Amino acid sequence: MVQSSAEDVDGYMAEVPEGRRDALTRLRQLCGAELKGFDEVMAYGMPAYAREGAAEIAFASQKQYISFYLLRSDVREAFEERLTGQDMGKGCLRFRKPGDIDFDLVRDLLRATAAAPGKIC
Repeated sequence: MVQSSAEDVDGYMAEVPEGRRDALTRLRQLCGAELKGFDEVMAYGMPAYAREGAAEIAFASQKQYISFYLLRSDVREAFEERLTGQDMGKGCLRFRKPGDIDFDLVRDLLRATAAAPGKIC
């Protein structure tokens, strides 16, 4: 599932392959718990979390991996040391298997994102 045409996040989650559903449900729950004041929306065919209309976090089930989009460059820079060695693109952490997701790192990234607004890349 590269890009979903689901109208909402519940619809998106229903489309997720069974082997990834638990991991993506856990990501969604973490986002909901940590991103108070953010809106859960669909953006670019994936679940996203927006503050004042701008998405700062998103996640997706890609063909080869689960992606976690961290769209704030200031948070990425603040966590540069912890992100070293992770499979990461410009703003996307990639986890090849659901069991590879470092939920402690994700939680800390979400908390830093929620702490204050910042520049979105």
